[in-house]
Amino acid sequence: MTLALYGHPFSSYTQKVLIALYENGIPLDFRCIGPDTPQHSAEWLRRWPLRKFPLLVDGERDIAETSIIIEYLQLVHPGPVRLLPADPTAALDVRFLDRFFDLHVMNVVQHAVGGALTGDPVKRQEGLAFAVQKLELAYAWLEGRLAGRTWAAGADFTLADCAAAPSLFYADWTHRISEAFPVLRAYRARLLARPSFARAVEEARPFRPLFPLGAPDRD
Repeated sequence: MTLALYGHPFSSYTQKVLIALYENGIPLDFRCIGPDTPQHSAEWLRRWPLRKFPLLVDGERDIAETSIIIEYLQLVHPGPVRLLPADPTAALDVRFLDRFFDLHVMNVVQHAVGGALTGDPVKRQEGLAFAVQKLELAYAWLEGRLAGRTWAAGADFTLADCAAAPSLFYADWTHRISEAFPVLRAYRARLLARPSFARAVEEARPFRPLFPLGAPDRD
């Protein structure tokens, strides 16, 4: 049975799961949530009334939360790319970095986006100022952590990179990663060149005008 994924192509967390699916060539029925597909929205809310996406449906099983979805895929629908190491200690490092990108990068971006969506100039500026402060801290930490690494946790592409790709993509739009962080900038470029993420970026391209902080003319 083909998996179904409820989400939106421009959503960072939807992209995180799409990367994992594309890495292993897992067939899916993508059910876009939007004004043109009320049937998808209704079914998504019936299955997950907390109103968060993406949501993966595998037969009668509903799986929410991106990190859990990706771990589920590895357990139930494994492919050639192992996104979580077999070694428990190495897996813990990957899980930590996954949480870092979600909590200290993407959630910070969403704080700025939320401020802009209010339409209140003061809240927009407050949200952006908060994001700039927090992202600078995250960028500095990542600059040291990623030194000498190809991917977030080392030589292999993992769950952590699935989280990093959309996080850093939108973070750079929110507060540009400066030349002071060449390691981080190079890592973001490698993520953009990864076929799985490049595909997700292209699929989301038509929705760029939706970015409330203004999408830059790059990437």
